[in-house]
Amino acid sequence: MPSLRLLAAPLLALAALSVSLSATAQSKKELVQKLLQLQQPGIESIARTVAQRPAIALMQDAAQVLQTQVPADKRQEVAKTIEGDLKKYADDVVPTVQKRAVALAPVKLGPVLEEKFTEDELKQVIAWLESPVSKKYQQVVPELESTLAQALVDDTRSSVEPKLKQLQQTIRKRLGLPPLPAAPAGSAPVSLPKK
Repeated sequence: MPSLRLLAAPLLALAALSVSLSATAQSKKELVQKLLQLQQPGIESIARTVAQRPAIALMQDAAQVLQTQVPADKRQEVAKTIEGDLKKYADDVVPTVQKRAVALAPVKLGPVLEEKFTEDELKQVIAWLESPVSKKYQQVVPELESTLAQALVDDTRSSVEPKLKQLQQTIRKRLGLPPLPAAPAGSAPVSLPKK
């Protein structure tokens, strides 16, 4: 029969390994928590987009109806009222959806981050997100996106506008609306409703 002394060493080693694994798991959970906290503005932005998407679709539908079914002398007044309704909706719904997104992130994203990243990788991501270079990059991103978007619109306008005009006419025809008159050469391009 083995002595207690012989069993004690493996049991102590097993206990130390268990504590070490527990500390690593806790440390990894803490790193994931910190990463999610650093990403909170992005999570809130996703939530804002999700909350506003249905309102944007309604606004686009309303803009079409305004142009085709509301008398010209009433359009501005009705449009202003609808904009107020959309703002009220956003002011009410966006904070609620953002709050839920921040609450859901640890539950839904935390396990994925824990599974896909090692503790060392999480530390590297956090170090990057906290670095001055990352912060500077994040400040420049909107300008980069805007520059590319404008260049893309300018570069593809001549090929996209005729197709967009044709689509607009096709949709009007399917809706039983009269076709729009042909625009004179050099006229303003077709534009989508603004956000």
